[in-house]
Amino acid sequence: MTSVNLTIAAAPESACDPDLATAPWDFDQVPGYGPGASANDVAPPSAPRQGTLPAEYREAPEDELHARIEAARAELGSRVVVLGHYYQRDEIVAHADFLGDSFQLANAAQTVPDAEAIVFCGVHFMAETADILAKPGQSVILPNLAAGCSMADMADIDSVEEAWASLMDVYGTEPDADGRQPVIPVTYMNSAADLKAFCGRNGGIVCTSSNAETVLKWAFERGQRVLFFPDQHLGRNTAKALGITEEQMPMWSPFQRMGGNTPETLADARVILWHGFCSVHKRFTVDQIAKARADYPGVRVIVHPECPAPVVDAADEAGSTAYIRRAVTTATEPTVFAIGTEINMVNRLANEHPQHTIFCLDPTVCPCSTMYRIHPGYLAWVLESLVKGEVVNQVTVPDDVAADAKVALERMLAAKPPAASTSPVVEPVATTVA
Repeated sequence: MTSVNLTIAAAPESACDPDLATAPWDFDQVPGYGPGASANDVAPPSAPRQGTLPAEYREAPEDELHARIEAARAELGSRVVVLGHYYQRDEIVAHADFLGDSFQLANAAQTVPDAEAIVFCGVHFMAETADILAKPGQSVILPNLAAGCSMADMADIDSVEEAWASLMDVYGTEPDADGRQPVIPVTYMNSAADLKAFCGRNGGIVCTSSNAETVLKWAFERGQRVLFFPDQHLGRNTAKALGITEEQMPMWSPFQRMGGNTPETLADARVILWHGFCSVHKRFTVDQIAKARADYPGVRVIVHPECPAPVVDAADEAGSTAYIRRAVTTATEPTVFAIGTEINMVNRLANEHPQHTIFCLDPTVCPCSTMYRIHPGYLAWVLESLVKGEVVNQVTVPDDVAADAKVALERMLAAKPPAASTSPVVEPVATTVA
């Protein structure tokens, strides 16, 4: 197994926090998102904390942890399924049953009805979603409860409820002559369960980067405009692709009166964008793309739609993590790819496809600091606990929240993008990881 930690520690030109090379349990009880996170991202007091990992897992060498994980997996058999996000470190991906983006893994959570436990190697909102969609009696486990998401924390239920009340004051509550509601709420998958529930009970829907365009079209069939949270960049880029102008996409800043807007600026709005973003994807720039083109004439530049709009406009293509992976795996001729997304995924693609030249647009980009908290020590701990009949780190969404959230999630799962019919629901890891 390769270790991303060593790469970080050995790269003198890296802007990453050198503490990323330290084991995550050194930081799990400290407020914040951990080493490598933006200093501007302040975790709320309610952010989950992880308890102390037993010393036997903290002190075990990597090869021992690997063997213990494999032994526990063999003993548990089909009683457990391990889901891994594309952004996970290789040491975790090596043990996952399925590898995918948030949309694929949301589907995968429904494909294992006989598993007693779903171990979700991702971040907290993903585990919440899996719990909402899980069958009765299934336990959803997040190996490290401190694996959160700064973007998800940029929108909270109180702020969204307050924004919604202000928008109802501006637009009223009556549908137009075509039966469309004044506003349809759309939340990105990267959000807490209570925000998904908010959308479910207010005629809204959840989206992912894979189906955001399909979801916006769904919303416009039912509403005159959309409140899109928490990621402004995905909302903006998706709406621009549908022909909506910048002037029709005012920003909503939750700590300002009326989001920093006036009734006049909101009058012609089609998409109201929440002031949230992904700190990893925000780092990519137009200058990085220009340098890639100068260094590699003919380079194919693909970025994630969480990147700022000028970056998406300057790239050749923009798409979800699944889209990016598919672009690389289906390229029939040796190609130079400059990719704007999380470094673990970019490095994995480069290793898996040596016929191509693949590099990250930002040479000093850090791994997602919260995804990086899922360490083999935690995976070994939760699996061996299951062998003993103990469920640790279970993520449970209250029934009333889950009921409304499931409505919005089922709408999302039904809103399949056009390419969904030709792409797998989720990737079995055995086909992609040695």
